[in-house]
Amino acid sequence: MEGVTLFNRLLTECVSRGASDLHISSGDRAVFRVSGGLQRQQESSISQEEVEAICTGIMTEHQCHEFSQKLTVDLGYTSTDGERFRVNCYREMGRPAIAVRHLDQQMLSLEQLRLPPQLHKLAYLKSGLVLVTGATGSGKSTTLAALLDEINRNRQCHILTVEDPVEFVHANQQSLVHHRELYSDVPTFADAVRAAMREDPDVIMVGEMRDIETMRAALTAAETGHLVFSTLHTGEAVGAVERLVGSFPGEEQAVARHRIAMSLRAVIAQHLVPSHNGKGRVPAVEVLMMNRAISNLIENTKTRQIYSAMESGANEGMQTLDQALADLIRKNLISRELALSVCHDDAALDRLIRLAGAGDW
Repeated sequence: MEGVTLFNRLLTECVSRGASDLHISSGDRAVFRVSGGLQRQQESSISQEEVEAICTGIMTEHQCHEFSQKLTVDLGYTSTDGERFRVNCYREMGRPAIAVRHLDQQMLSLEQLRLPPQLHKLAYLKSGLVLVTGATGSGKSTTLAALLDEINRNRQCHILTVEDPVEFVHANQQSLVHHRELYSDVPTFADAVRAAMREDPDVIMVGEMRDIETMRAALTAAETGHLVFSTLHTGEAVGAVERLVGSFPGEEQAVARHRIAMSLRAVIAQHLVPSHNGKGRVPAVEVLMMNRAISNLIENTKTRQIYSAMESGANEGMQTLDQALADLIRKNLISRELALSVCHDDAALDRLIRLAGAGDW
């Protein structure tokens, strides 16, 4: 139990520092990610034996077996302080290492997260597929949690989540919420989504669409009157559509395009940019809202034209990444230099900044 005690002490420090992540490596000091930067713990290094003890102490028997077979495992963990964390145990150079993400269970609203106000309407959709995309650490899970919390507080729905592991735990409010965790409650994402069809859900949240069977099951659920939320690891909204279509075998892609064109409701592509004052990070969010024109572009293999439709679709709640960055610069939340490091087009961003400054956009 010494490993677990050490782990809980590190988790307490993680929270007290306001860190988003904690890294534990064999033979090195613990490292905390704070506002995007790395801070090393001042205490002595953590030995390989101590890291091994942490891993075995926090894993179930099934997780220990998976770790020995696959050399990596994901799990959820609640500390002795009651804080929730997502944990990945892995090996590097033959030694154990641990990456930990703090999951603040305080349910922040879309406004508190500084997310675009047009995302509110996604919580009131009756059916269809909504994708939240972005790189690891871009806040996808937090955005999904805020959307589910909006539903939970304001609608009478049965919400089913399928996650690996369960990250945010929603207490029942207006809605009834059931959380299902991979390997503990269900064998696969796809099996869980298929089983959900017999469990009377209104809303299904799939933690990640990581394989073709899960994608098929999620589309079927969206087509049959359920509201489905999920994530993809892509950096832009148009890329998410192409990734989804491209995951299907060539002979299925024409049918897949039709299904996606009919079922997709929105794509939210997130980036977190360090704030101008150095305190925290600010979301720069690309928003694709489906309409008839974009559905036709998807079905007719013209997805590259979607970006132009987004640029002119502000009245329907759409915005490109460059438009979002220009707006954050106008509000003095981020610097131009940092915006240039993540934008799609330097010249387009500068043009948008000038328009925003002139009050024309």
